[in-house]
Amino acid sequence: MADYDYDLFTIGAGSGGVRASRVAAAHGARVAVAEEYRVGGTCVIRGCVPKKLLVYGAHFAEDLQDSRAFGWTAENCVFDWKALRDNVLAEVDRLNGLYRQTLENHKVEIIEQRATVSGPHEVTLADGTRKTAKVILVCTGARPHIPSCPGHELGITSNEVFHLDEVPKRILISGAGYIANEFAGIFNEFGSKVTLINRSDQLLRGYDESMRDRLLQISTMKGIGFRFNAEFRGIHKNEDGSLRVSMTNHDDLEVDCVLFATGRLPNTEGLGLEDAGVELGAKGEIKVDKYSRTSVESIYAVGDVTDRIQLTPVAIREGQAFADTVFGNKPTTVDYSCVPSAVFSHPPIAGVGMTEGEARNKLGAVKVYQSDFRPMKNVLAGRNERSLYKIICDGEDERIVGIHMISPDAPEIMQAAAIAVKAGLTKADFDATVAIHPTMAEELVLMR
Repeated sequence: MADYDYDLFTIGAGSGGVRASRVAAAHGARVAVAEEYRVGGTCVIRGCVPKKLLVYGAHFAEDLQDSRAFGWTAENCVFDWKALRDNVLAEVDRLNGLYRQTLENHKVEIIEQRATVSGPHEVTLADGTRKTAKVILVCTGARPHIPSCPGHELGITSNEVFHLDEVPKRILISGAGYIANEFAGIFNEFGSKVTLINRSDQLLRGYDESMRDRLLQISTMKGIGFRFNAEFRGIHKNEDGSLRVSMTNHDDLEVDCVLFATGRLPNTEGLGLEDAGVELGAKGEIKVDKYSRTSVESIYAVGDVTDRIQLTPVAIREGQAFADTVFGNKPTTVDYSCVPSAVFSHPPIAGVGMTEGEARNKLGAVKVYQSDFRPMKNVLAGRNERSLYKIICDGEDERIVGIHMISPDAPEIMQAAAIAVKAGLTKADFDATVAIHPTMAEELVLMR
Protein backbone atom coordinates (compact mmCIF):
# COMPACT_ATOMS: atom_id res chain seq x y z
CA MET A 1 0.00 0.00 0.00
CA ALA A 2 3.02 2.30 0.23
CA ASP A 3 2.65 2.93 -3.51
CA TYR A 4 -0.44 5.04 -2.73
CA ASP A 5 -0.88 8.32 -0.85
CA TYR A 6 -3.42 6.65 1.45
CA ASP A 7 -4.71 3.20 2.27
CA LEU A 8 -8.25 4.61 2.36
CA PHE A 9 -9.69 7.76 0.86
CA THR A 10 -13.25 8.47 2.00
CA ILE A 11 -15.47 10.90 0.09
CA GLY A 12 -18.05 12.34 2.49
CA ALA A 13 -17.85 12.80 6.26
CA GLY A 14 -21.34 11.81 7.29
CA SER A 15 -22.23 9.13 9.81
CA GLY A 16 -21.10 6.22 7.63
CA GLY A 17 -17.95 7.92 6.39
CA VAL A 18 -16.81 9.02 9.82
CA ARG A 19 -17.34 5.56 11.35
CA ALA A 20 -15.60 3.78 8.47
CA SER A 21 -12.66 6.20 8.51
CA ARG A 22 -11.97 6.13 12.21
CA VAL A 23 -12.30 2.35 12.48
CA ALA A 24 -10.05 1.83 9.45
CA ALA A 25 -7.52 4.16 11.05
CA ALA A 26 -7.77 2.20 14.30
CA HIS A 27 -6.92 -0.90 12.27
CA GLY A 28 -3.72 0.88 11.18
CA ALA A 29 -4.76 2.32 7.83
CA ARG A 30 -3.59 5.72 6.55
CA VAL A 31 -6.89 7.51 6.00
CA ALA A 32 -8.07 10.80 4.50
CA VAL A 33 -11.61 12.15 4.33
CA ALA A 34 -12.77 14.76 1.84
CA GLU A 35 -15.81 16.81 2.90
CA GLU A 36 -17.00 19.85 0.95
CA TYR A 37 -19.39 21.16 3.60
CA ARG A 38 -19.26 20.18 7.28
CA VAL A 39 -18.28 17.04 9.18
CA GLY A 40 -21.29 15.14 10.49
CA GLY A 41 -23.41 14.72 7.37
CA THR A 42 -27.17 14.95 6.99
CA CYS A 43 -28.03 13.49 10.39
CA VAL A 44 -25.98 15.89 12.47
CA ILE A 45 -26.08 19.03 10.30
CA ARG A 46 -29.50 19.09 8.65
CA GLY A 47 -31.43 16.00 9.67
CA CYS A 48 -32.12 13.75 12.64
CA VAL A 49 -30.41 15.77 15.36
CA PRO A 50 -31.67 19.33 14.69
CA LYS A 51 -35.10 17.96 13.73
CA LYS A 52 -35.41 15.99 16.98
CA LEU A 53 -34.52 19.15 18.92
CA LEU A 54 -37.36 20.95 17.12
CA VAL A 55 -39.65 18.05 18.05
CA TYR A 56 -38.71 18.52 21.71
CA GLY A 57 -39.41 22.23 21.39
CA ALA A 58 -42.78 21.61 19.77
CA HIS A 59 -43.88 19.27 22.56
CA PHE A 60 -43.87 22.14 25.05
CA ALA A 61 -46.94 23.62 23.34
CA GLU A 62 -49.11 20.73 24.51
CA ASP A 63 -47.17 20.14 27.72
CA LEU A 64 -47.72 23.71 28.88
CA GLN A 65 -51.41 23.42 28.07
CA ASP A 66 -51.74 20.06 29.85
CA SER A 67 -49.81 21.27 32.89
CA ARG A 68 -52.86 23.22 34.13
CA ALA A 69 -54.65 19.98 34.94
CA PHE A 70 -51.65 19.02 37.07
CA GLY A 71 -51.82 22.19 39.13
CA TRP A 72 -49.36 24.38 37.30
CA THR A 73 -50.05 27.94 36.24
CA ALA A 74 -47.83 28.99 33.38
CA GLU A 75 -48.75 32.55 32.47
CA ASN A 76 -47.43 34.77 29.70
CA CYS A 77 -45.68 31.93 27.88
CA VAL A 78 -44.39 33.20 24.55
CA PHE A 79 -42.65 31.07 21.94
CA ASP A 80 -39.46 32.56 20.45
CA TRP A 81 -38.58 30.75 17.22
CA LYS A 82 -35.27 32.54 16.81
CA ALA A 83 -34.14 31.50 20.28
CA LEU A 84 -34.89 27.84 19.55
CA ARG A 85 -33.42 28.04 16.05
CA ASP A 86 -30.17 29.62 17.24
CA ASN A 87 -29.83 27.18 20.15
CA VAL A 88 -30.33 24.25 17.78
CA LEU A 89 -27.78 25.59 15.31
CA ALA A 90 -25.31 26.13 18.16
CA GLU A 91 -25.73 22.47 19.13
CA VAL A 92 -25.08 21.49 15.53
CA ASP A 93 -21.86 23.51 15.65
CA ARG A 94 -20.84 21.70 18.84
CA LEU A 95 -21.46 18.28 17.34
CA ASN A 96 -19.63 19.25 14.17
CA GLY A 97 -16.62 20.03 16.33
CA LEU A 98 -16.87 16.70 18.17
CA TYR A 99 -17.03 14.75 14.91
CA ARG A 100 -13.95 16.58 13.64
CA GLN A 101 -12.19 15.87 16.92
CA THR A 102 -13.01 12.16 16.64
CA LEU A 103 -11.37 11.97 13.22
CA GLU A 104 -8.36 14.01 14.28
CA ASN A 105 -7.87 11.88 17.40
CA HIS A 106 -7.61 8.84 15.14
CA LYS A 107 -5.12 10.69 12.90
CA VAL A 108 -7.54 10.84 9.97
CA GLU A 109 -6.66 13.69 7.62
CA ILE A 110 -9.63 15.97 6.88
CA ILE A 111 -9.57 17.61 3.45
CA GLU A 112 -12.15 20.40 3.23
CA GLN A 113 -12.81 20.16 -0.50
CA ARG A 114 -15.08 18.34 -2.87
CA ALA A 115 -13.50 15.18 -4.25
CA THR A 116 -14.44 13.21 -7.34
CA VAL A 117 -13.39 9.77 -8.48
CA SER A 118 -10.95 9.92 -11.39
CA GLY A 119 -9.87 6.29 -11.45
CA PRO A 120 -10.00 3.00 -9.53
CA HIS A 121 -7.32 4.29 -7.16
CA GLU A 122 -7.44 8.05 -7.74
CA VAL A 123 -9.51 11.03 -6.64
CA THR A 124 -9.33 14.63 -7.80
CA LEU A 125 -9.89 17.49 -5.37
CA ALA A 126 -11.68 20.73 -6.24
CA ASP A 127 -8.36 22.58 -6.50
CA GLY A 128 -7.09 20.08 -9.08
CA THR A 129 -4.87 18.10 -6.72
CA ARG A 130 -4.89 14.37 -7.36
CA LYS A 131 -4.60 11.82 -4.56
CA THR A 132 -4.19 8.07 -4.78
CA ALA A 133 -5.51 5.37 -2.46
CA LYS A 134 -5.54 1.60 -2.30
CA VAL A 135 -9.27 1.78 -1.50
CA ILE A 136 -11.83 4.52 -2.18
CA LEU A 137 -15.02 4.71 -0.10
CA VAL A 138 -17.96 6.81 -1.32
CA CYS A 139 -20.24 8.10 1.47
CA THR A 140 -21.86 11.14 -0.14
CA GLY A 141 -25.36 10.50 1.22
CA ALA A 142 -28.54 11.78 -0.38
CA ARG A 143 -30.26 15.08 -1.11
CA PRO A 144 -33.91 16.19 -1.02
CA HIS A 145 -35.96 15.51 -4.13
CA ILE A 146 -37.61 18.63 -5.57
CA PRO A 147 -40.69 18.24 -7.80
CA SER A 148 -40.28 19.68 -11.28
CA CYS A 149 -43.13 22.18 -11.50
CA PRO A 150 -43.17 25.85 -12.52
CA GLY A 151 -42.05 27.93 -9.53
CA HIS A 152 -40.42 25.06 -7.66
CA GLU A 153 -37.51 27.38 -6.85
CA LEU A 154 -39.88 29.29 -4.53
CA GLY A 155 -40.08 26.32 -2.16
CA ILE A 156 -37.60 25.11 0.42
CA THR A 157 -36.38 21.69 1.54
CA SER A 158 -35.36 20.15 4.86
CA ASN A 159 -31.91 21.67 4.21
CA GLU A 160 -33.21 25.23 4.57
CA VAL A 161 -36.04 24.77 7.06
CA PHE A 162 -33.73 25.01 10.08
CA HIS A 163 -32.65 28.51 9.04
CA LEU A 164 -36.04 30.22 8.62
CA ASP A 165 -36.26 33.77 9.97
CA GLU A 166 -39.73 33.14 11.37
CA VAL A 167 -42.37 30.46 11.70
CA PRO A 168 -44.61 30.68 8.61
CA LYS A 169 -48.25 31.44 9.39
CA ARG A 170 -49.34 29.03 6.66
CA ILE A 171 -47.16 26.21 5.38
CA LEU A 172 -47.76 23.60 2.70
CA ILE A 173 -45.68 20.46 3.15
CA SER A 174 -45.27 18.21 0.14
CA GLY A 175 -44.88 14.51 0.84
CA ALA A 176 -46.26 11.78 3.06
CA GLY A 177 -43.15 10.12 4.45
CA TYR A 178 -41.52 10.53 7.83
CA ILE A 179 -39.92 13.91 7.05
CA ALA A 180 -43.22 15.42 5.91
CA ASN A 181 -45.20 14.13 8.88
CA GLU A 182 -42.53 15.14 11.39
CA PHE A 183 -42.40 18.73 10.15
CA ALA A 184 -46.20 18.83 9.91
CA GLY A 185 -46.36 18.06 13.63
CA ILE A 186 -43.58 20.51 14.47
CA PHE A 187 -45.04 23.51 12.67
CA ASN A 188 -48.57 22.73 13.79
CA GLU A 189 -47.43 22.91 17.42
CA PHE A 190 -45.59 26.17 16.69
CA GLY A 191 -48.88 27.70 15.54
CA SER A 192 -48.67 27.39 11.75
CA LYS A 193 -51.67 26.46 9.66
CA VAL A 194 -50.30 23.25 8.18
CA THR A 195 -51.50 21.53 5.04
CA LEU A 196 -49.90 18.35 3.74
CA ILE A 197 -50.14 17.54 0.02
CA ASN A 198 -49.49 14.09 -1.39
CA ARG A 199 -49.90 12.59 -4.83
CA SER A 200 -51.40 9.36 -3.41
CA ASP A 201 -54.01 8.81 -0.71
CA GLN A 202 -51.71 7.21 1.86
CA LEU A 203 -49.34 8.38 4.59
CA LEU A 204 -46.11 6.63 5.57
CA ARG A 205 -46.02 3.87 2.99
CA GLY A 206 -44.32 0.82 4.52
CA TYR A 207 -45.60 1.37 8.05
CA ASP A 208 -48.41 -0.69 9.53
CA GLU A 209 -51.79 0.42 8.22
CA SER A 210 -53.35 0.75 11.68
CA MET A 211 -50.60 3.16 12.77
CA ARG A 212 -50.94 5.23 9.60
CA ASP A 213 -54.71 5.48 9.99
CA ARG A 214 -54.40 6.50 13.65
CA LEU A 215 -51.82 9.20 12.85
CA LEU A 216 -54.08 10.60 10.13
CA GLN A 217 -57.00 10.67 12.55
CA ILE A 218 -55.02 12.39 15.31
CA SER A 219 -53.32 14.84 12.94
CA THR A 220 -56.70 15.85 11.52
CA MET A 221 -58.04 16.38 15.06
CA LYS A 222 -55.03 18.62 15.76
CA GLY A 223 -55.95 20.81 12.78
CA ILE A 224 -53.53 19.60 10.13
CA GLY A 225 -55.11 19.65 6.66
CA PHE A 226 -54.55 17.00 4.01
CA ARG A 227 -54.83 17.15 0.24
CA PHE A 228 -54.53 13.67 -1.19
CA ASN A 229 -54.28 12.60 -4.85
CA ALA A 230 -52.77 16.00 -5.63
CA GLU A 231 -49.76 16.99 -7.71
CA PHE A 232 -48.24 20.43 -8.19
CA ARG A 233 -49.28 22.43 -11.21
CA GLY A 234 -47.25 25.45 -10.21
CA ILE A 235 -46.20 27.91 -7.51
CA HIS A 236 -46.63 31.65 -8.01
CA LYS A 237 -45.33 34.45 -5.79
CA ASN A 238 -47.90 37.13 -4.93
CA GLU A 239 -47.13 40.82 -4.51
CA ASP A 240 -47.31 40.53 -0.72
CA GLY A 241 -44.71 37.75 -0.74
CA SER A 242 -47.16 34.93 -0.13
CA LEU A 243 -47.36 31.95 -2.47
CA ARG A 244 -50.28 30.70 -4.53
CA VAL A 245 -50.06 26.98 -5.16
CA SER A 246 -52.10 25.31 -7.86
CA MET A 247 -52.53 21.54 -7.83
CA THR A 248 -54.50 18.77 -9.47
CA ASN A 249 -57.89 17.70 -8.04
CA HIS A 250 -58.00 20.58 -5.52
CA ASP A 251 -58.52 24.34 -5.39
CA ASP A 252 -55.54 26.71 -5.29
CA LEU A 253 -54.02 27.33 -1.86
CA GLU A 254 -52.46 30.53 -0.48
CA VAL A 255 -49.52 29.88 1.87
CA ASP A 256 -46.42 31.61 3.15
CA CYS A 257 -44.03 28.69 2.70
CA VAL A 258 -43.82 25.50 0.65
CA LEU A 259 -41.66 22.75 2.12
CA PHE A 260 -40.68 19.90 -0.19
CA ALA A 261 -40.34 16.60 1.70
CA THR A 262 -40.84 14.17 -1.16
CA GLY A 263 -38.01 11.73 -0.57
CA ARG A 264 -34.25 11.81 -1.06
CA LEU A 265 -32.03 10.99 -4.02
CA PRO A 266 -28.51 9.49 -3.82
CA ASN A 267 -25.74 12.08 -4.25
CA THR A 268 -23.82 10.63 -7.18
CA GLU A 269 -24.07 13.36 -9.81
CA GLY A 270 -20.73 14.71 -10.98
CA LEU A 271 -18.66 12.30 -8.90
CA GLY A 272 -17.09 10.60 -11.91
CA LEU A 273 -18.31 7.20 -10.81
CA GLU A 274 -19.60 5.93 -14.14
CA ASP A 275 -16.41 7.00 -15.93
CA ALA A 276 -14.48 4.99 -13.34
CA GLY A 277 -16.64 1.96 -14.11
CA VAL A 278 -18.91 2.05 -11.05
CA GLU A 279 -22.40 0.72 -11.80
CA LEU A 280 -25.33 2.90 -10.76
CA GLY A 281 -29.01 2.07 -10.36
CA ALA A 282 -32.08 3.75 -11.83
CA LYS A 283 -32.18 6.45 -9.12
CA GLY A 284 -28.45 7.07 -9.29
CA GLU A 285 -27.74 4.82 -6.32
CA ILE A 286 -24.43 2.98 -6.19
CA LYS A 287 -24.88 -0.75 -6.60
CA VAL A 288 -22.90 -2.75 -4.06
CA ASP A 289 -22.55 -6.33 -2.88
CA LYS A 290 -23.04 -7.59 0.68
CA TYR A 291 -19.62 -6.24 1.63
CA SER A 292 -20.45 -2.76 0.21
CA ARG A 293 -18.08 -3.28 -2.74
CA THR A 294 -19.06 -1.70 -6.06
CA SER A 295 -18.52 -3.12 -9.53
CA VAL A 296 -14.95 -1.74 -9.27
CA GLU A 297 -12.86 -3.91 -6.95
CA SER A 298 -11.13 -1.02 -5.16
CA ILE A 299 -14.19 1.22 -4.73
CA TYR A 300 -16.78 0.76 -1.97
CA ALA A 301 -19.86 2.71 -0.87
CA VAL A 302 -21.96 2.86 2.31
CA GLY A 303 -24.91 4.86 3.59
CA ASP A 304 -27.75 6.63 1.81
CA VAL A 305 -25.82 6.84 -1.46
CA THR A 306 -26.44 3.09 -1.88
CA ASP A 307 -30.19 3.48 -1.17
CA ARG A 308 -30.39 0.25 0.82
CA ILE A 309 -32.02 1.52 4.03
CA GLN A 310 -31.72 5.29 4.48
CA LEU A 311 -31.20 5.38 8.24
CA THR A 312 -28.25 6.77 10.15
CA PRO A 313 -27.70 3.69 12.37
CA VAL A 314 -27.66 1.53 9.23
CA ALA A 315 -25.01 3.74 7.62
CA ILE A 316 -22.92 3.48 10.78
CA ARG A 317 -23.22 -0.32 10.76
CA GLU A 318 -22.23 -0.41 7.09
CA GLY A 319 -19.21 1.80 7.77
CA GLN A 320 -18.11 -0.41 10.66
CA ALA A 321 -18.58 -3.59 8.62
CA PHE A 322 -16.63 -2.14 5.70
CA ALA A 323 -13.67 -1.14 7.87
CA ASP A 324 -13.59 -4.47 9.69
CA THR A 325 -13.81 -6.38 6.41
CA VAL A 326 -11.22 -4.45 4.40
CA PHE A 327 -8.77 -3.31 7.07
CA GLY A 328 -9.50 -5.49 10.11
CA ASN A 329 -9.21 -8.89 8.44
CA LYS A 330 -12.68 -9.71 9.76
CA PRO A 331 -15.23 -10.17 6.93
CA THR A 332 -18.48 -8.67 8.21
CA THR A 333 -21.87 -8.09 6.63
CA VAL A 334 -24.88 -6.10 7.83
CA ASP A 335 -28.14 -7.86 8.66
CA TYR A 336 -30.93 -5.75 7.15
CA SER A 337 -33.73 -7.86 8.59
CA CYS A 338 -35.72 -6.59 11.54
CA VAL A 339 -34.40 -3.02 11.49
CA PRO A 340 -36.45 -0.85 13.89
CA SER A 341 -37.46 2.65 12.88
CA ALA A 342 -39.44 5.60 14.17
CA VAL A 343 -41.36 8.61 12.92
CA PHE A 344 -41.11 11.56 15.32
CA SER A 345 -44.58 12.79 14.50
CA HIS A 346 -47.07 14.06 17.10
CA PRO A 347 -47.54 11.45 18.53
CA PRO A 348 -44.59 9.37 17.31
CA ILE A 349 -44.77 6.02 15.56
CA ALA A 350 -42.30 3.18 16.01
CA GLY A 351 -42.13 -0.23 14.40
CA VAL A 352 -39.98 -3.31 13.94
CA GLY A 353 -40.42 -6.42 11.84
CA MET A 354 -43.32 -7.19 9.55
CA THR A 355 -46.51 -5.19 9.32
CA GLU A 356 -49.78 -7.09 9.64
CA GLY A 357 -50.24 -7.04 5.86
CA GLU A 358 -46.71 -8.30 5.22
CA ALA A 359 -47.10 -11.06 7.79
CA ARG A 360 -50.38 -12.29 6.29
CA ASN A 361 -48.87 -12.32 2.79
CA LYS A 362 -45.72 -14.13 3.90
CA LEU A 363 -46.89 -16.43 6.69
CA GLY A 364 -50.56 -16.94 5.92
CA ALA A 365 -51.78 -17.68 9.42
CA VAL A 366 -51.02 -14.91 11.91
CA LYS A 367 -52.30 -13.84 15.30
CA VAL A 368 -52.65 -10.13 16.06
CA TYR A 369 -52.87 -8.65 19.55
CA GLN A 370 -53.82 -5.02 20.06
CA SER A 371 -54.08 -2.53 22.88
CA ASP A 372 -56.00 0.66 22.17
CA PHE A 373 -55.83 2.88 25.23
CA ARG A 374 -55.77 6.43 26.53
CA PRO A 375 -52.49 7.21 28.33
CA MET A 376 -52.90 8.15 31.98
CA LYS A 377 -51.40 11.60 31.42
CA ASN A 378 -53.93 12.31 28.67
CA VAL A 379 -56.83 11.26 30.88
CA LEU A 380 -56.03 13.78 33.61
CA ALA A 381 -55.20 16.48 31.05
CA GLY A 382 -58.56 15.98 29.34
CA ARG A 383 -56.87 15.08 26.06
CA ASN A 384 -58.78 12.47 24.03
CA GLU A 385 -55.77 11.27 22.05
CA ARG A 386 -55.46 7.48 22.17
CA SER A 387 -52.44 5.21 21.78
CA LEU A 388 -52.35 1.98 19.80
CA TYR A 389 -49.96 -0.96 20.24
CA LYS A 390 -49.96 -4.00 17.99
CA ILE A 391 -48.10 -7.30 18.30
CA ILE A 392 -48.07 -9.60 15.26
CA CYS A 393 -47.30 -13.28 15.76
CA ASP A 394 -46.70 -16.28 13.53
CA GLY A 395 -49.92 -18.27 13.77
CA GLU A 396 -48.12 -21.60 14.35
CA ASP A 397 -45.78 -20.94 17.28
CA GLU A 398 -46.75 -17.37 18.22
CA ARG A 399 -43.22 -16.16 17.53
CA ILE A 400 -43.43 -12.38 17.45
CA VAL A 401 -42.65 -11.15 13.94
CA GLY A 402 -43.64 -7.50 14.31
CA ILE A 403 -44.40 -4.81 16.88
CA HIS A 404 -45.93 -1.45 15.95
CA MET A 405 -46.85 1.47 18.17
CA ILE A 406 -48.20 5.00 17.99
CA SER A 407 -47.91 6.59 21.39
CA PRO A 408 -45.93 9.11 23.43
CA ASP A 409 -42.39 7.75 23.87
CA ALA A 410 -43.04 4.92 21.40
CA PRO A 411 -39.50 5.14 19.92
CA GLU A 412 -37.94 4.92 23.38
CA ILE A 413 -40.00 1.83 24.21
CA MET A 414 -39.42 0.24 20.82
CA GLN A 415 -35.65 0.10 21.12
CA ALA A 416 -35.87 -2.56 23.84
CA ALA A 417 -38.85 -4.30 22.25
CA ALA A 418 -36.92 -4.63 18.98
CA ILE A 419 -34.35 -6.80 20.75
CA ALA A 420 -37.09 -9.26 21.64
CA VAL A 421 -38.30 -9.47 18.05
CA LYS A 422 -34.76 -9.84 16.73
CA ALA A 423 -34.14 -12.63 19.25
CA GLY A 424 -37.23 -14.53 18.07
CA LEU A 425 -39.13 -14.41 21.33
CA THR A 426 -42.74 -15.55 21.52
CA LYS A 427 -45.94 -14.05 22.85
CA ALA A 428 -45.60 -16.46 25.80
CA ASP A 429 -42.25 -14.84 26.66
CA PHE A 430 -43.94 -11.45 26.79
CA ASP A 431 -46.85 -12.85 28.83
CA ALA A 432 -44.41 -14.32 31.36
CA THR A 433 -42.76 -10.94 31.93
CA VAL A 434 -44.01 -8.95 34.93
CA ALA A 435 -45.34 -5.51 34.01
CA ILE A 436 -43.89 -2.24 35.27
CA HIS A 437 -46.92 -0.37 36.56
CA PRO A 438 -48.10 2.25 35.85
CA THR A 439 -46.40 2.74 32.48
CA MET A 440 -47.47 2.81 28.87
CA ALA A 441 -44.84 0.15 28.07
CA GLU A 442 -46.62 -2.40 30.27
CA GLU A 443 -49.27 -2.77 27.59
CA LEU A 444 -46.74 -4.87 25.65
CA VAL A 445 -46.88 -7.64 28.25
CA LEU A 446 -50.59 -7.38 29.13
CA MET A 447 -52.25 -8.08 25.76
CA ARG A 448 -54.51 -11.12 25.78
